[in-house]
Amino acid sequence: MRQTANFRPVGLASMGLGHYAVINSVWDAARTLLHEWPVDDGEDYFEAVKSCLDAIIGDLPPEEVRASFIRAAQEAGIAVIEAAD
Repeated sequence: MRQTANFRPVGLASMGLGHYAVINSVWDAARTLLHEWPVDDGEDYFEAVKSCLDAIIGDLPPEEVRASFIRAAQEAGIAVIEAAD
């Protein structure tokens, strides 16, 4: 895997019971999707998991994982908080 698997931070609100998380890497995204996600189905969810795996083996840049992760969060009804550029 590339040395830099980080991406611009994504804040998630209302995961579980009042949980807030900041995700800023492919590894964080994969761990969150596989272990903390409130649902384990949906087209965007599966695409986000696949994009994490693709990035881990080096076939996808981290920013594409970020975009896929945000779509999965929106699909799951999780509030996404992004800092202004």
